[in-house]
Amino acid sequence: MVSRSALTADPMVADLMSRCAYPAPGSALVCGVSGGADSLALLVLAVAAGCEVTAVHVDHGLRPGSDAEAGVVADAARKFGARFRAERVAVGDGPNLEARSRHARRVVLGPGTATGHTMDDQAETVLVNLLRGAGVHGLAGMRSGSDHPLLGLRRAETVALCEHMGLLPFHDPSNDDPRFVRNRVRHELVPLCSAIAGRDMAPVLARQAGALAGDAVVLDAIAGLVDPEDARALAAAPGVVARRGVRAWLSGGGPYPPSLDAVERVLAVARHQRLATQVPGGRRVVRRGGRLALAPAPADMGSDPSPGADPEPGPAFGPEPGPASGGPSSRSGTVWP
Repeated sequence: MVSRSALTADPMVADLMSRCAYPAPGSALVCGVSGGADSLALLVLAVAAGCEVTAVHVDHGLRPGSDAEAGVVADAARKFGARFRAERVAVGDGPNLEARSRHARRVVLGPGTATGHTMDDQAETVLVNLLRGAGVHGLAGMRSGSDHPLLGLRRAETVALCEHMGLLPFHDPSNDDPRFVRNRVRHELVPLCSAIAGRDMAPVLARQAGALAGDAVVLDAIAGLVDPEDARALAAAPGVVARRGVRAWLSGGGPYPPSLDAVERVLAVARHQRLATQVPGGRRVVRRGGRLALAPAPADMGSDPSPGADPEPGPAFGPEPGPASGGPSSRSGTVWP
């Protein structure tokens, strides 16, 4: 077994650790480990950081023999003194495979699980969200911290660390499947952007994400001053603030925010431009006595009940990977200049 002291004495490990964001030594940390280079590096560096690590492998059952990949993770966990757990979820092939697999994995892993996303993943996330029509929150990408401690590292560095540690990562063939938008962004769009710009765009996009993350925090704090159920306060608030307040309200702390179209329709209800509107999740927003409320949509309601409804779904207002902001605090009657 490789000890923590041996890891921290290794110059390569020490260099990589200086750019990671792990919690304090002694902290319990669940790591999602697929057996790829990034997640194996996540495991090794978490042990080096002094965390009490549990490596969890999730088998989606999408490929013959995929259960054998858990053995790669179990061996690595044993080598570095981490706990190990194997989970299996049923995700059938078909539409939205990436999103469905990600959701199933999140449910099994639970909140606060660390993942091995790198700076390269961050750059891809920014571009994917840009293609989806994301706002500031989506273009801010993933937030650096204990959930994403490797955002300061490059993918090539995780590969080099695995080689240095004698680990043989598993290559997931689905990462080369052009059916998935992220794969085409990784293999086609990022290299094209770098070629056009004449420089490596991954650090540039990652820096942009970090700058926008700060803006997103400030906007969320300001939006928290508005009660999204107070129609008058919502209608009076600046548009960017009102949209973020509604976005958080409709998301309910979930990972997937509503479309911009849905948010704008809710604002139209607050501004007395519509009586009600349907929103994702089989719900609709109604206005009663100056207050907005979420209610189940009638089973026979096939479209927005108000005239002039925009088609659904519209462009995404926020990110697909990454956490949604929490709901705003309730302070009715806020008046904006």
